[in-house]
Amino acid sequence: MKNSQNKKKKTGNQYALPMVLGGLVVILAVALGLVLTRGQAGEAADLSNLPNYTDVKGTIVVDGLKYEKQPRIGNPEAKVKVIEFADFKCPACKKWTQTYMEQFIKDYVDTGKVEYYFMNFAFIDRDSYLAASAGEAIYHQSNEKFWEYVTKLYDNQGDESKIWATEKFILNFVKDNIDGIDYAKFEKDLKNQTYMLDVKEDFKIAGSYGVNGTPKFMVNGSLLKGSSYEALTAAIDRQLAGGN
Repeated sequence: MKNSQNKKKKTGNQYALPMVLGGLVVILAVALGLVLTRGQAGEAADLSNLPNYTDVKGTIVVDGLKYEKQPRIGNPEAKVKVIEFADFKCPACKKWTQTYMEQFIKDYVDTGKVEYYFMNFAFIDRDSYLAASAGEAIYHQSNEKFWEYVTKLYDNQGDESKIWATEKFILNFVKDNIDGIDYAKFEKDLKNQTYMLDVKEDFKIAGSYGVNGTPKFMVNGSLLKGSSYEALTAAIDRQLAGGN
């Protein structure tokens, strides 16, 4: 009799464990499904906040380079004006800035030879426009902080082929990395796309001068064919020497 009871208990326990494990698997699967669904919903929300040039309404007059509207560093009385056309998602722009910018500033900007401007050519994807409009929002608060944004955003640049400069990413990035601005105003400007028309205007103006990629450079109104450091400095040196 005892053997029979023990056998029943044993048999019952054998069935109980798989049932418990099976239940846990179901619960985990449901939980994982909820996490994935919420994650996908969050990603969809991030993507829905990305701008599109066709949705940006307003009057754009393509009439000259409008130096006065661009972020700049250097002597306003410098003999040479250089414009860099860039996209914050562009790996080559990041490489140029990280490799050459410090030396360029030392040799040409700090010496008073060049006034250097930044102009958006946001063309890679829709988050390019958002990163550019964030830069414009910061620039309209502080020219100095704009250049800090450029350097630090390149340091945190994502994969060119992926959407990474979402509204959520940029808001968190600026909050954590750019001090000394009115963050509440910045957040409002970014969400309201306050400066998106400026980004679109830059794009249209740059295109009218033949810009079709990044980085590109213009020296005293002439677009350079090459984008190498040597090509840029040679063009500047010719202008400083009084040549073309």
